[in-house]
Amino acid sequence: MEHSTYKKWSAEFIGTFWLTLGGCGSAVLAAAFPGVGIGLLGVSLAFGLTVVTGAYALGPISGGHFNPAVSIGLAAAGRFKAGQLPGYIVSQVLGAIAAAGVLYLIATGKPGADIGGFATNGYGEHSPGKYGMTAALISEVVMTAVFLIVILGATAKRAAAGFAGMAIGLCLTLIHLVSIPVTNTSVNPARSTGPALFGPSYAVSELWLFWVAPIVGAIIGAVIYRALLSNNDD
Repeated sequence: MEHSTYKKWSAEFIGTFWLTLGGCGSAVLAAAFPGVGIGLLGVSLAFGLTVVTGAYALGPISGGHFNPAVSIGLAAAGRFKAGQLPGYIVSQVLGAIAAAGVLYLIATGKPGADIGGFATNGYGEHSPGKYGMTAALISEVVMTAVFLIVILGATAKRAAAGFAGMAIGLCLTLIHLVSIPVTNTSVNPARSTGPALFGPSYAVSELWLFWVAPIVGAIIGAVIYRALLSNNDD
């Protein structure tokens, strides 16, 4: 095993840890804090900021995926070696679980602590807006597909150098602004897995959707980009 491989896995672990801690932490700790509550806009921005900061800090090491669906989508688009997927996905999931564990310890560190939904994803009765499973599936597939198209376009050789992290982070912010009411926004199976293991029991039973839909969406986004938008020098 090359030393650089461990560095890539470490970068993906840390980046996904930061995305989960920063994004979900904003929802669990700050969104409803009396006199401060940052609400939907604040949580959406927090997720975008974790990607921006993580991409610029860790992207040069691993590519800054921080998301199993993104890694699979990049592989489908020919931008990432499929053989590297297992190591990346395991690192991402472990990073998200570690972050959720840290967040749980912080969130329960006061008398009478109530973690509520713990930033988990859900549909039906567990959707913030009570949207059903079909709506949740469509939302997660479409949002992830668009996310992959933006990632592939922003990181193409012809794109403006140095701005990919900003474009991707702003895209994730917009995705959350639109889809938090529907599913509490996943588009990232690792981000969904970490909180589900520490949150309400329903989150694990509904976790399948937040693996299947983002992965399907990522592959669709990759196919659309390759068929309609890519150049030979991508």
